[in-house]
Amino acid sequence: MLSVLNAEYVEGYKLYLAFNNGRSGIADLEKVVLNDKRPIFSKLKKEEDFKNFKVDHSTVIWSDELDLAPEYLFYLAFVEDNKYQEQFKRWGYIT
Repeated sequence: MLSVLNAEYVEGYKLYLAFNNGRSGIADLEKVVLNDKRPIFSKLKKEEDFKNFKVDHSTVIWSDELDLAPEYLFYLAFVEDNKYQEQFKRWGYIT
């Protein structure tokens, strides 16, 4: 089961993430935060609020309210990596 071991703020809406499979990378959450119309994401539009996260329950959590699946964070970090494209299809992130 994939999990986030560590997360560090980089800049803007980017997080440097370390996963339990040994991979680390930068996930850009700008489109998620700015384009998702669900009210819970509106709290993260201010970068100061976005920076206020922790790693808990194997993923990144903001304000004990919002978390994203570690698989989705992995997808965002490695979306351009060809060796993961089949996995991303199985997870339903690409067609």
